Amino acid sequence: MALKEKQTAPFGSWKSPISAALVAESSNVYSEPKIAADGSVFFLEMRPSEKGRYVIIRASPGAQVEDVIPPEFNARDRVHEYGGAAYAISPDGSTVYFSNFADQRIYRIKKGSRATAVTTSSDVFYADYAVDVKRNQLICVQEDHRVAGEAVNSIVAIDLGAPGKVSVLVSGNDFYSSPRLSPDGTKLTWLTWNHPSLPFFGSELWTADISSTRTLSNQKKIAGSTDESIAEPRWSPGGILYFVSDRSNWWNIYRFASGSVEIIHQMAAEFAGPHWIFGYSSYAFLSEAEIICEYSKDGFSHLALIDTATKTMTDLKNPFSAIRYVASNGEIIVVMGGSSTEPAEVYRYSRSITNFERIYPIKESKLVQASYLSLPAPIEYPTEENRTAHALFYAPKNEDFEGPKGSLPPLIVFTHGGPTGQTDSELDLGIQYWTSRGFAVVDVNYGGSTGYGREYRMRLDGKWGVVDVDDCVNAALYLVDMKIVNRDMLIIRGGSAGGYTTLSALAFRNVFNAGASYYGISDLDVFTKDTHKFESRYGDFLIGPYPERRNLYHERSALYSLDKITAPVIFFQGLEDKVVPPNQAELLFNALKKKGVPTAYIAYEGEQHGFRQAKNIIRSYEAELYFYSKIFGIGLPEKIEPVKIENLSR
Repeated sequence: MALKEKQTAPFGSWKSPISAALVAESSNVYSEPKIAADGSVFFLEMRPSEKGRYVIIRASPGAQVEDVIPPEFNARDRVHEYGGAAYAISPDGSTVYFSNFADQRIYRIKKGSRATAVTTSSDVFYADYAVDVKRNQLICVQEDHRVAGEAVNSIVAIDLGAPGKVSVLVSGNDFYSSPRLSPDGTKLTWLTWNHPSLPFFGSELWTADISSTRTLSNQKKIAGSTDESIAEPRWSPGGILYFVSDRSNWWNIYRFASGSVEIIHQMAAEFAGPHWIFGYSSYAFLSEAEIICEYSKDGFSHLALIDTATKTMTDLKNPFSAIRYVASNGEIIVVMGGSSTEPAEVYRYSRSITNFERIYPIKESKLVQASYLSLPAPIEYPTEENRTAHALFYAPKNEDFEGPKGSLPPLIVFTHGGPTGQTDSELDLGIQYWTSRGFAVVDVNYGGSTGYGREYRMRLDGKWGVVDVDDCVNAALYLVDMKIVNRDMLIIRGGSAGGYTTLSALAFRNVFNAGASYYGISDLDVFTKDTHKFESRYGDFLIGPYPERRNLYHERSALYSLDKITAPVIFFQGLEDKVVPPNQAELLFNALKKKGVPTAYIAYEGEQHGFRQAKNIIRSYEAELYFYSKIFGIGLPEKIEPVKIENLSR
């Protein structure tokens, strides 16, 4: 077969089948699989086409996949502001409990019946449910906003026989998560931590006996400290407590048995991720003797089986390079898995099936020919202090086009959020949108990212705005030195904490030629004073104690170094954002406008921290492309609604 002849066109101007609408459609996010006794699989789907509504889905054996909750409900909570674990199912799957986003009340819905409220107040948020059948109650995390000042968090029991009756089980600390009942219902375990820590820096694992009168006794700390992060406590079928700890530098699986803690399988890999939201599940039990687990290494996920007796691990052949959730009922395994060529979907596996079958069929419109997809290449490159940093590099890729001989593509540096987060190898059409148009992309896991051990994660200790910026700058310069990208067309973009890194790089390093900030932090002083409880002391770790080191907060804020920003910047902002208030973007935009720097600002009604509505996702990608086309003089192969760019003539 003759090779298809390619057209020659400037990098960045290629016509692509990957539209902004396709990116928005692919933004459906699947999470939190649960399996009922009859084999029914439940999970959440976030739908941008429905204004970012979270829908609980049920896939019954041999039956059609169906929505569990009606259109007027949105299964999303606001505990810790980021939420997660907003629903639970009864063991037989006949009843579903969920938090509704609009009023934050818990609702109960039985198959074939209407949803009824279980709680009464909209000022009290709930998440991370354990269904206690034995006592007819829900055990969960409560966040009470009825008090003056900071919200109060605790673990509570909600009496399902007397709606509105709530009993506090554990309180007194700043934060709680992961209440889990033992199989016989006699013990409860949970995680807790206090300011200024966050759960991925330091937390504690506790257990207690739970009585029929909804009280705890014999409370005991099992593991954890301010220097050890514990995650995902889980009881085995036989009642042994397992959990993930980073005490060896890597998040590995441990258990507490016969009065002591022992590691299950030691490996230089991560068996958990940063718990920004509730409900993560990176491992599950097939039986007392066997664990199915996901682990991450160099930006790629692997699926494995661990023999709990011999502590040996065997990789399980699978088609995934990125796995987000793992669940099992002992008979079947459910994973949220994707690869570098297919987006994450919901898959079921069992030894009788012998292969992974998709539960929730992918829409044909979301499929893209591999000849248009750029595959991630992990790179490790030199950075400051004689260290190395990590990233995934994507070269321009389009079967129809090639760049002019002797020319190099523009580079977009992606900076992930968190900043304690991680980018992985899962197909992201938001990246392919750019590479298929002739841009190169480097997705940076700067120092402070997860996936490379605790020591790497702690590199941001007092160094936010320094280490992350250096690593992003050095990723770009490394690719310039390799003669892979165009030195005069370096772009940096990011959202939230990634937006902060983006703005800091533009303010404090004279390397990038343009940038895009999505709800980025520009004033650390305002961010520290105005943000929500969960992150209110994050700055103590990232920068230093506040207000004692307020001068340092100013020094590392782009807003106070506007005279140093000379590259064009476009801003995107949700007007209901409680994490990064809109005034931060507005102040920076107005200042750059006054200063004469080319800039643009697009704000969205009804969006919070992160965009969930399809129309706004589409507009953002197209507006960003339009912005770069005008800044760099790149022709557009498609018609895009213009963006008002201030000072463009300059």
